[in-house]
Amino acid sequence: MNVQAVETIVAVATAPGAGGIGVLRISGSLAGSIARTMLGRAPRPRHAHYATFADAADGVIDRGLLLWFPAPHSYTGEDVLELQTHGSPVVLRLLRARAIELGARHARPGEFSERAFLNGKLDLAQAEAVADLIASGSEAAARAAQRSLDGAFSEHVHALTAAVIHLRGY
Repeated sequence: MNVQAVETIVAVATAPGAGGIGVLRISGSLAGSIARTMLGRAPRPRHAHYATFADAADGVIDRGLLLWFPAPHSYTGEDVLELQTHGSPVVLRLLRARAIELGARHARPGEFSERAFLNGKLDLAQAEAVADLIASGSEAAARAAQRSLDGAFSEHVHALTAAVIHLRGY
């Protein structure tokens, strides 16, 4: 199932609070037009563009990097825009508000991974592994989640499924 035509979503991808760098992600069919508006021209795929991010009145919000990932070569399988800026919560809120002005809506928690699953970029075990990796409290937990995200658990499940089908046919 491809949910690209449904709605364009936006969310801050970095942890809450202030930091040196903040990341805003946008996914969906309007991501390209938002990228062109933010950059002032069509962005080159998978290329870091230094850009001035402005509000509707051309007032500078911040300057940073704009990265463009056209579908299907993105995490969600949709057109994805990533803005890397200073990690001020105020700056990120202003950039998110600008993306919403341009047609996006605020994403629900986990919605980017949900879209990756729905668009066949991740299977269910891998989508769950994303949450496990984010919540990992130890090195062992992080490594286990990463193995699942890399598909190790899914490979075991597929092998077991094949064995059951073989036995059933036998």
